[in-house]
Amino acid sequence: MTFGRLERTPGPQPMSEINMTPLVDVMLVLVVIFIITAPLLVSAVKVDLPRTPGAATLQAPRFLTLTVDSAGQTFVNDQLLDAVALATALHQSAEQHPDTEVRLRADATVPYGRVVEVMGITHQAGLHRIGFIAEQVRVVK
Repeated sequence: MTFGRLERTPGPQPMSEINMTPLVDVMLVLVVIFIITAPLLVSAVKVDLPRTPGAATLQAPRFLTLTVDSAGQTFVNDQLLDAVALATALHQSAEQHPDTEVRLRADATVPYGRVVEVMGITHQAGLHRIGFIAEQVRVVK
């Protein structure tokens, strides 16, 4: 019987390439995060909205956003307007589309009288559909 040498195969060589799978996974997660958070950055005027568990977003065919900030200044679709310009803008909107809904966003620190004054300007302009925007509070049961 003859004995020969056993041939040995060379062992695995170290990888010198970058593994792209974890990099692609991280990038896809970042893209999803940006897609989700981008719509949340829509409003440019920062106000502290009152919180209520019954607050819900409404879907109306035509609307304009009327914001009253903590200083009592009024904004229509994030554009600062004084009382005369506000009345003019609301009147023009009512003439173009009488069924336009006004979404009123008022800071929690704004006096009630200022909110009622803005509502009166809105009614005088011919816009009678007013929705109040508030942040929803999650109730723990």
